[in-house]
Amino acid sequence: MLEKLKEIPKKTVGTKETLKAVEKQMASVVFIAQDAEEHVVAELKDLCNKMNVEIIPVPTMKELGNACGIQVGAATAAILK
Repeated sequence: MLEKLKEIPKKTVGTKETLKAVEKQMASVVFIAQDAEEHVVAELKDLCNKMNVEIIPVPTMKELGNACGIQVGAATAAILK
């Protein structure tokens, strides 16, 4: 699913945007980089668990950023409904 992320037009990249999408029940799946700092992603993880949104771990922020089509690392991203 990670390899398809670049082509998907309806997505969020970054923790703030992803958090908003989960709060509004617009996220179908959330990707979280395993090397992201815990204090950055902790609230998002808790919210995903509470809202029953699937979390897919990604090994590195660089890998997630590349999958999103950006030149920098990304801590989180989501595919929107």
